[in-house]
Amino acid sequence: MMYLRSGRSLIVLAALTLVFSGCSSKKYFEPTQTFSADAAASSYGGTIVDQSRDGATLKSGHYISKAGISRITLGAGYRFLSENGNYVLAGNPEGSLKIIKKSTGTALRTVTMNAPVVSASIKNGMVAYILNDNAYGLYSVGSDKKITENKSEITYAIDTRAATPMYIENLVVFPMLDGKLVVVDKNDPENATVIYLSSENVFNNVIYLSRMGDTMVASTPKKLITIGTDGQNELRANISDVALQSGYIYLFTKEGEVIKLDKDLNEKAKKKFKFVHFSASTAVGGRIYGLDQQGSLIVLNASLTKYRIYDIGEVKTPVYITGNKLYKDGKIIYLSKLGYE
Repeated sequence: MMYLRSGRSLIVLAALTLVFSGCSSKKYFEPTQTFSADAAASSYGGTIVDQSRDGATLKSGHYISKAGISRITLGAGYRFLSENGNYVLAGNPEGSLKIIKKSTGTALRTVTMNAPVVSASIKNGMVAYILNDNAYGLYSVGSDKKITENKSEITYAIDTRAATPMYIENLVVFPMLDGKLVVVDKNDPENATVIYLSSENVFNNVIYLSRMGDTMVASTPKKLITIGTDGQNELRANISDVALQSGYIYLFTKEGEVIKLDKDLNEKAKKKFKFVHFSASTAVGGRIYGLDQQGSLIVLNASLTKYRIYDIGEVKTPVYITGNKLYKDGKIIYLSKLGYE
């Protein structure tokens, strides 16, 4: 028995040595010159406690969406999922989906799901949702019932930046947690088309889903695909984030690269920042923005030939970036006021 305990001790010691040596050898981005972004910032006084692809939840119970900071209260324990012109969707860890009417700020429905909601969207009174057990479904607000619900393969770990279901006319595209897109016709919900993106065992959920004209763009942490009238294209990479602008795709990688691609995923430009770890990014107004975890906000021109770096402080709590606004540490940074030269 003494031998077994000693053996375990040696294994534990070796594991700890690897962990600490890995931590001590981690490299951080250290720009030679940075600029202040104070002139582009104002205070809003909130604290972000959770973020989704479509917004962020504040400690106060309010939320930030693409439209800005809302005064609607989500309720204790609820996180913001998404919204449209009439309704707000929020979920809690117990599996409740709350549908809030914007005109009154009160809950129209609270729907009990079989598991917590990861992402959801609403259009024309129909809620498309994905649960954390990788089930997907459609719920009708008007009839107060589930139209369909099906479960895909079990997943064991996901990237927290889960994409939101997308509506394309009568079709609903579900970005699943196991690296698939499930396409459902609202008029025939039991017949679904499955598009496979990636087959990794963990952290394989779809983290990005959007449209660029007639082309659908989707990504997992390991693969980017485009699907259009000319067929399907794919690119493997270690992906941090994706942004679209002016007919181009900007890919942010875990190696600190910003890559400009056309819709066929042909590389048009690339810029690498050694040891950068992107925590937020966007492309807007002819500029590309990437925020490093240590607080360096990189602003590039669209061709990735010019850039300037602003120091806005280490990222210790969730941040949310939408349009030309970056919400961080109770401040709004107006990105359009930051140049690349």
